[in-house]
Amino acid sequence: MSDSSFGTPRYGITRRLPGVTFEQALARAREALPAEGFGVLTEIDVQATLKKKIGVERAPYVILGACNPALANEALGAEAAIGLLLPCNVVVALDPDGTPVVSAVDPEVMFEVVGRDDVRPLAAEVRARLARVIEAL
Repeated sequence: MSDSSFGTPRYGITRRLPGVTFEQALARAREALPAEGFGVLTEIDVQATLKKKIGVERAPYVILGACNPALANEALGAEAAIGLLLPCNVVVALDPDGTPVVSAVDPEVMFEVVGRDDVRPLAAEVRARLARVIEAL
């Protein structure tokens, strides 16, 4: 198993959680999202899926598809195709040293592809909420 470091992607809001188990980090992420109006629509256990489908061993890696219904509705009202960028993914993973890492997509970076100034304030609002989720961990 040769998993690379999660790092700090420019398209994510990332926090390492030393001294916490993977399970604790995942639970903290699930618990922090509702405080900012997000629910978890999907949960993908990448480790289990890759093991089952192609026999690959990976470190724990879970993708939570988070959605704030009011903000999603506002975004869809601005541009129906924006649903291609939803939900906001939150990843809980382990760095090679065993430290849990939680990272949320940065909506401001993601929404750059839309190319509309009128959705920038919405992206900024979503980013602020996700940043508070990550900070609360």
